Amino acid sequence: MWESETESVRGKEFGNGFFSSTKHGFNTDGFQLKGQSWYVATDIPNDLLIQVGDINFHLHKYPLLSRSGKMNRLIYDSKDPDLKRIVFEDLPGGSEAFELAAKFCYGLAVDLTAGNISGLRCAAEYLEMTEDLEEGNLVFKTEAFLSYVVLSSWRDSIVVLKSCEKLSPWAENLQIARRCSESIAWKACANPKGIKWAYTGKPSNVSSPKWNDLKDSSPSRNQHVPPDWWFEDVSILRIDHFVRVITAIKVKGMRFELIGAAIMHYAAKWLPCLIQDGELQADEMSISSHSNSWKGGFHMIIPGTKDDNLSIQAKDQRTIVESLISIVPPQKDSVSCGFLLRLLRAANMLKVAPALVTELEKRVGMQLEQATLADLLIPNYNKSETSYDVDLVQRLLEHFLVQEQTDSSSPSRRSFSDKQMYEGTHRGNNLNPKSRVARLVDSYLTEVSRDRNLLMTKFQVLAEALPESARTCDDGLYRAIDSYLKAHPTLSEHERKRLCRVMDCQKLSVDACIHAAQNERLPLRVVVQVLFSEQVKISNTLANAITLKDPAETRYQPLITNRKTLLEGTPQSFQEGWVTAKKDINTLKFELDGVKSKHVELQKEMENLQRQFEKMSKPKPTSAWSSGWKKLGKLTKMTTVENHDIGPQISTTIEHVRKPPRRWRNSIS
Repeated sequence: MWESETESVRGKEFGNGFFSSTKHGFNTDGFQLKGQSWYVATDIPNDLLIQVGDINFHLHKYPLLSRSGKMNRLIYDSKDPDLKRIVFEDLPGGSEAFELAAKFCYGLAVDLTAGNISGLRCAAEYLEMTEDLEEGNLVFKTEAFLSYVVLSSWRDSIVVLKSCEKLSPWAENLQIARRCSESIAWKACANPKGIKWAYTGKPSNVSSPKWNDLKDSSPSRNQHVPPDWWFEDVSILRIDHFVRVITAIKVKGMRFELIGAAIMHYAAKWLPCLIQDGELQADEMSISSHSNSWKGGFHMIIPGTKDDNLSIQAKDQRTIVESLISIVPPQKDSVSCGFLLRLLRAANMLKVAPALVTELEKRVGMQLEQATLADLLIPNYNKSETSYDVDLVQRLLEHFLVQEQTDSSSPSRRSFSDKQMYEGTHRGNNLNPKSRVARLVDSYLTEVSRDRNLLMTKFQVLAEALPESARTCDDGLYRAIDSYLKAHPTLSEHERKRLCRVMDCQKLSVDACIHAAQNERLPLRVVVQVLFSEQVKISNTLANAITLKDPAETRYQPLITNRKTLLEGTPQSFQEGWVTAKKDINTLKFELDGVKSKHVELQKEMENLQRQFEKMSKPKPTSAWSSGWKKLGKLTKMTTVENHDIGPQISTTIEHVRKPPRRWRNSIS
């Protein structure tokens, strides 16, 4: 490819950038500049003064009339036969282009380069230097140079397109900008291995190849060409030309990741104060050194977004932001979520059209799980409300949930998500997008809860926007609630209870429960629920330890290990007051053991009373007389069995013992 800008070709044929015409009636050695005036070095006195801007040209009528149709009309159609002065106020290209056109009319050599060709082409069209007046006129010459030299060179196409910024609408009407954009897009989509033209992004020690020794010094042979080699060159263009180039590149099928990277590179160069990290107020905006205001040309025109209060620089920035939003590829992950959020911040600051802001919010919702807290803290530029735009985050969350529901209903997307989950599990990060967004929302709520102007309703709506399955642990939500209660000490008991309903006490960790048990800002009912849930978890842990652990080992060792693990993963704020809370828990356990022992004693007393009652309720038919005789008979049997070898004395004694009762019975009868 030819690099006509880097090498000025003089004294050669037209195809190398030099041409002249000898069909004139003047012998001249050239033009001479004296102060702010140009003079023709000839013996014939001039008879025409042409003023272009601040520069005066002292010329002759005949050479101009033979080449310019506009000069013919101005001179012959004028009622003044002695017209000697013409003023061109709107000539494209200015005095530089008219100087070259005048030299061509006098038959002097004109050196065409990428820097002057666009202005000269527009000036030739303005002066009507067409083939109708003379064959090989200036319009034909410049058009041929554009087609055969400029459009075949990467760098010349960039330079010409850059120079078209000052030539609107002539460059647009003559299709110069469109043809250069197509040429740039075609070369940007080429295979990097086959690139044989110079570009800005390459190392400085590699010289630019010339058209005549291109085969020996092509970048493809000397160095590795990265896929983003064209970013830096394209980023010097004005936003309307950049949009045109990116649109042409999209049509040619370039990967959306590269297009998104080029857009981010352009934004970082033209909007450094808005796109880069850091706080920025609307009244402290500063424009990049590359930006400038322009009139006409192709750029985004959004109806209903005029604001006279914005400065010219701010309006230029708004045009850039609106244009970048419109050309971001629709595919997910084409640009980073952080870039989209910073672009959204700039859009809100510059009061971009609502339709474009809504579209940008949807794009952020598609990949909200990739956002960070710093990017999500977008200021609220309505000074009468909260410091941060909580409503904006609420809308982003709604777009995220809609997108998640759409993705889950798609079979192909669901299989892709399952694959991602499988890979994420093996990498040690098995958090799904909803869980990551839940952590992000909890952190955001903790940050914005310190704002005293934040309504509790907005806090609740944002906290309850995600489903319960998104949070496996409510520690972050408890931290946000505690921060809100600390910043709003005037809340009533009912309001505090209502606020705490967004939190599930059973999802709190051990240390969060310890902190909540001694938190005076929480309602008493919530503290009781926390203690109860903690007691239930302790009981379940003991039961599992007894069931699963080997009896030969210490039964409390798993609890100690889990306690250490929980303490290591718990914030320092939840570990404060550990000794006091531990004493309270031990006291509750001691009281519970006492209640259990009393219950056992009462059960034993109840059983004794029941047995006594059963004995008393049974009937007893025997009298006192029969019981006495039974006792006497038992005694007689025992005596007979044990003393069967005793003599008559014992038997006499027995008989003696038996006789008195009979006499007693006889006496009774």
